[in-house]
Amino acid sequence: MNRWTRRTFLKGTVGVAACGVLAKVARADVNSQIRVATIGLNGRGKSHIGAFKDNLVALCDCDENVLGRAAGEFEKKYDRKLDTITDYRKLLERSDIDAVSIATPSHSHSLIGIAAAAAGKHVYCEKPVSQCVWEGRQLVNASRHYDRLIQCGTQARSSAAIQQAVQYVRDGKLGKIKYVVGTCYKPRPSIGKLDQPLVIPASVDYDLWCGPAAKVDLYRPKFHYDWHWDFNTGCGDIGNQGIHQMDIARWFLGEGALAPRIMSVGARLGYEDAGNTPNTQVVLYDYPAAPLLFETRGLPKSKAAQKDQPTWESSMDRFLESQIGVIVQCENGHVYSSSNYDTAQAFGPDGTEIAHWSGGGDHFKNFLDAVRSGRREELHADVLEGHVSSALCHLGNISHRLGKKHTVGEIGSQIGEQPLLRESFDRMVAHLKANEVDVDGPVLVGGAWLELDPTREQFANNNAANHLLRRDDRPAFAVPTIA
Repeated sequence: MNRWTRRTFLKGTVGVAACGVLAKVARADVNSQIRVATIGLNGRGKSHIGAFKDNLVALCDCDENVLGRAAGEFEKKYDRKLDTITDYRKLLERSDIDAVSIATPSHSHSLIGIAAAAAGKHVYCEKPVSQCVWEGRQLVNASRHYDRLIQCGTQARSSAAIQQAVQYVRDGKLGKIKYVVGTCYKPRPSIGKLDQPLVIPASVDYDLWCGPAAKVDLYRPKFHYDWHWDFNTGCGDIGNQGIHQMDIARWFLGEGALAPRIMSVGARLGYEDAGNTPNTQVVLYDYPAAPLLFETRGLPKSKAAQKDQPTWESSMDRFLESQIGVIVQCENGHVYSSSNYDTAQAFGPDGTEIAHWSGGGDHFKNFLDAVRSGRREELHADVLEGHVSSALCHLGNISHRLGKKHTVGEIGSQIGEQPLLRESFDRMVAHLKANEVDVDGPVLVGGAWLELDPTREQFANNNAANHLLRRDDRPAFAVPTIA
């Protein structure tokens, strides 16, 4: 490594790709306890702590209050004290850690995952595994280059019920797939908007928290969680909740690459707040064999239902049985997979249930078992699967971000001869009218029709779209290119 020491290498992320020597860090002894550290302790990170409790040796979070709370709760509950570290780069210098789990905001997933793999750690990374298509591919490359296992946190892949349902469809029990619809109808009220920039909590290292994202003033009232609704740090609900359903939908289809044609229609409607991601969106992924349609709705079924926010959960729309789930429409019936991930059902043409599967799975255990064996094929959600599903979400958002506001009639013309997308669009318009959104004016964004080369993961003739495949990272936290 010439003049670079292991410590200085890990302090600067830019040099990760050049230091393949770190790939030779020994694997964990399969006969010993796998030592895990969790990075990111809010939200989903709490589940990581519970799942890896017997393996945890350290906790890491750049919010000292969150870090202290998590460590205190762990010690009280399990009568064991863990090491606490605020900077993930310091954590990765340690040789007594075999694997890390990452539950930070998604804009730093790939950066930390690549640095962890370079430091010889196996990785469990929450979904989406990336903030943009290019960096997700670099995370896949890092897994292969450094020979580290990386599991994506799409836990439905470990569900026995869904595994059986997928096999049932692939065995042709209902004939060929005609199309798949993923739905994310999840209540998302306004996050509010400040007149003056938010005062960042003193407990947060904001520079470290931003990482590769632009370090900008925030105008949302709540610092944590609502980063999901800002394209600088999040992907909207299509990449938050929706990626689970996106992944299941693609799994049923058996598609291992990105779709060659994509179009989004949607907007952030029903309120004005500090968010800029759509709360109402439909995206068509025009796979040649069978299309995948993804619908996101954050408003309830009517304006009247908006008046009582606590009841939004029970006041959301459904597509057939699905509120948050997947409908696989085949020639001779359909399969429904719900968001509890431990059941699935098949229905005949008349709507009668003809098959039912039940049984969940332990996605965290699957990761640990694969680390012990060192066999990538044992992972239920290898990072490549996570990358493709995450990238589909990003593609929908790229179409949206390159679109313009149009009237309903203009968007109808833009949709053209796409009956599935047109039906979904009509349902969306009816939903917005029920919420008293004035759709007669140009309020909905008709996204750009995008044509993609799935092999190269590049758009054929749209330079603006290609620019959005990769983020302009801050130099001190730039995601490296991994060959």
